[in-house]
Amino acid sequence: MKSFIIESREHDKNEKMLQKPVDDDLARQLEIPRIIVVGCGGGGGNTINRLHTIGIADAQTIAINTDRIDLANIKANKRVLIGKKLTKGLGAGGYPEIGRKAAEAAKHELEQMLTGANLVFITAGMGGGTGTGSAPVVAQIAKERGAIVIGMVTSPFNVERERKIKAKEGLEELRKISDTVIVLENERLLNYVPNLPIDQAFSVMDQLIAVTVKSISETITQPSLINIDYADVRAIMKDGGVAVMLVGEAKGQDKTNEVLRQALNHPLLDINYSGATGCLLHMTGGTDMSLQEAEQIADALTCELDKRANVIWGARVSPDYEDRIQVLAIMTGIKLPMVLGSTDKARSLHSTGSIMSTKPLRADALIDII
Repeated sequence: MKSFIIESREHDKNEKMLQKPVDDDLARQLEIPRIIVVGCGGGGGNTINRLHTIGIADAQTIAINTDRIDLANIKANKRVLIGKKLTKGLGAGGYPEIGRKAAEAAKHELEQMLTGANLVFITAGMGGGTGTGSAPVVAQIAKERGAIVIGMVTSPFNVERERKIKAKEGLEELRKISDTVIVLENERLLNYVPNLPIDQAFSVMDQLIAVTVKSISETITQPSLINIDYADVRAIMKDGGVAVMLVGEAKGQDKTNEVLRQALNHPLLDINYSGATGCLLHMTGGTDMSLQEAEQIADALTCELDKRANVIWGARVSPDYEDRIQVLAIMTGIKLPMVLGSTDKARSLHSTGSIMSTKPLRADALIDII
């Protein structure tokens, strides 16, 4: 048995040495999904900037805004000033109706940009004018062109009472149109990073959204050991409703338990997903990642799902992840109150029974957790 394992590993090694780049003609024949990320308003634009910083080669970025000064500072592949006649480039003033009308006025231009897209991410901060009003319009245009639409939005702090009402109304509109919507609550930042300067605190949420978009994009455009393709993403996300995400990254001897601890108890993402009807799960690790580790992670993260849940998982081996494991999971079919309600109780880690501390983090600790 031992010799069989050694021979199989030697065979894999030789196969990799003999591999040649894909022929150019063959590459052109392969259907590569077209992915577009649209940042709506100021909050969405911040996410686009974050994507530019971390790098995302597998997707095109578009920023739309009614504020010309804000838009000028966004590093997107394409920037669109919407509602020029309506707002004179001065913004929507916090009125979603103006944001909606501005997007509708730019419908033809947006249609041209979104034609041919397979997967469209829409990022926005709910509660403002441009993002709240324009995001559903962009979602409708993308849906009409046959794309799978995933909304990734933030909700305001509880103290922002009027914005909270606008956010709820905008979220309802976005949910009616989008296949899947992931909601992140800014309120959780108060417990997670209460002592950070406000601009840095908001950048934590931008980073979380950007990393998720990048991870999903790379999952379906780059080869994996256990592959997830566009059809898999479509199967989970289409009509997925409200979703939550789990992220974690760990290294060292106990990295399997540690990555589960982070994913299941992340203070910004700690939401009860029991009964979810779908799961897209992807792991990235080094050559030392074993099949047993991958199965243990997949089992721990999916055991609370509906018994008939559609679970699709994949794994990629990368030399950049030696002695490390990164996990991303999107749970779909979540009931709305689970997302908008406050969830302070941390879930226990099934394999060890440990519970992650929810003490505020230091600024220098953020880079290791997010």
